[in-house]
Amino acid sequence: MNSFDAPFDGDLSAELALALRLADAADAVSMARFDAADLDIQIKPDATYVTEADLATERAIRDILEAERPEDGIFGEEFGSSGNAAREWIIDPIDGTANYLKGIPMWATLIALAIDGVPRVGVVSQPAIGRRWWGATGLGAWTATPSGTPTRLRVSEIDSLEKSSISFQSIEQWDEVGRVDDLIRLTRAVWRDRGYGDAWPYMLLAEGRLEMVAEFGVKEYDVAPYVPILHEAGGRFTAVDGSHTLSDRSGIATNGILHDAFIDLLRDDGSAS
Repeated sequence: MNSFDAPFDGDLSAELALALRLADAADAVSMARFDAADLDIQIKPDATYVTEADLATERAIRDILEAERPEDGIFGEEFGSSGNAAREWIIDPIDGTANYLKGIPMWATLIALAIDGVPRVGVVSQPAIGRRWWGATGLGAWTATPSGTPTRLRVSEIDSLEKSSISFQSIEQWDEVGRVDDLIRLTRAVWRDRGYGDAWPYMLLAEGRLEMVAEFGVKEYDVAPYVPILHEAGGRFTAVDGSHTLSDRSGIATNGILHDAFIDLLRDDGSAS
């Protein structure tokens, strides 16, 4: 995996436009079955839920990619990996399936394009609350206002842990990796902590409303689009140990200024700088 900060001089305008069209197609499929009384729900071998909408949404995205980018690889949560990994579209059709199947609107479609292992294009779409965020290397990070006018994203300039606001996802995630004590230490070091959901807290960070989001037990498709969006907004994303990888099963995103301080705070030995 190359560094997430590795330079890139290509023009990603067409790829970002395609990613936004993919999100349009995904939103149409997912919203058609959201909160449906007869939604088909199954349990996968890993004991997580999958709905008919997860499958149909990923198929809709794959159909477009196979027609318009047949040489590119695809890695999706529901149908696995295929094709060229040097240019790979990474898809989570419904991130937050447990919310989706309960009729809770905090779920998202996540779409990213990784080039040589580095996510360069990202789209996060939450159609149930009418929000979308997008970004690409060299093109900035954006969201749409209620009027539809794109607004550029910028992380906060908070520079001390005690003034920061964070989101930690769930206590269960931290408990499963034996790091509840680290979580407690983290919450005692900051101004405010909340669990805002899956994708949404990362986008709140990109908007300058939070200073850190961290979680465990994540796969590549759970976090890939956050990398270009956050980096273009001035923030940082790495694994919790600070490495530039999507495969560590962990992620920490910050406003950049506090990244090293948060990583130090979360070291296994409890030391902090």
